[in-house]
Amino acid sequence: MSIRIGILGYGNLGRGVECAVKQNDDMELAAVFTRRNPASLKILSENVPVYSINDILNYKDAIDVLILCGGSATDLPKQTPEYAKYFHVIDSFDTHAKIPAHFANVDQAAKASGKIGIISVGWDPGMFSLSRVYADAILPDGSDYTFWGRGVSQGHSDAIRRIEGVLDARQYTIPVPSSLEAVRNGETPELSTREKHTRECFVVAAEGADLPKIETEIKEMPNYFADYDTTVHFISQEELDKNHSGIPHGGFVIRNGKTGWEKEHTHTIEYSLRLDSNPEFTACVLTAYARAAYRMGREGMCGCKTVLDVAPAYLCRQSNDQLRQHML
Repeated sequence: MSIRIGILGYGNLGRGVECAVKQNDDMELAAVFTRRNPASLKILSENVPVYSINDILNYKDAIDVLILCGGSATDLPKQTPEYAKYFHVIDSFDTHAKIPAHFANVDQAAKASGKIGIISVGWDPGMFSLSRVYADAILPDGSDYTFWGRGVSQGHSDAIRRIEGVLDARQYTIPVPSSLEAVRNGETPELSTREKHTRECFVVAAEGADLPKIETEIKEMPNYFADYDTTVHFISQEELDKNHSGIPHGGFVIRNGKTGWEKEHTHTIEYSLRLDSNPEFTACVLTAYARAAYRMGREGMCGCKTVLDVAPAYLCRQSNDQLRQHML
């Protein structure tokens, strides 16, 4: 029996989920829901119905797991607890500081409905979170470091595009090489935000726009660029489309720890990702956790979960016997 997947939202992430579902032989895409006019939305999968978001509750018996692909900062805090009343749900909520409050809201709704809601699924939070937890448990006397990039930050790129006079933009987050090398060498430096990452911006400005003003607004933007060494390049739309049209990303989670009676031995645990497409990889993680939500629900579990609560065996297509034979 296939797991029937529903997608809410069809931007880059929704398209990635559609592709990921097709690559899993135990899943089928049952429906796509959108705020747009359904007739205007052309998805790649043939014969999969596209509905208005207003019709979603009419199809709750036709969907096993609903994957929410809306904006993390705006859509998901409202959507996930609302739809956890009716479906097993998965989201990629990634505002780290607000995860506890989001968890509480989804947990209340999912427990009342008897559903599973798995939140903050992706690579950070998500796969990087697992790496940090495993490494901390194994090396309690140590220090954690997370480096992101080189990669496109979609949120920071959007922030630049909101500046008056900007037509388009891409922003890359880049680890500071000397800091990354020091940590990989087993050192445990105290690193400020500025010492860990730099930001590089490629900006298409409107004709006649005040370029120095735009550059100053970018570099002084609080919560985005003010705490980083930031470089701004003004380029043409043609150059942006040619050289910066992709959405690559990745990064590293590293923990250096000491063991021994005199702390004489140093150990380094490193987990890294290099992603050609951030949304497509995130979609693959969401899809694996949709399988977990389905299985956990069938076992009678309910409430909100994170990647830290889900056993690896729930994620895999293989049976437990196959995992013990081939993976363990």
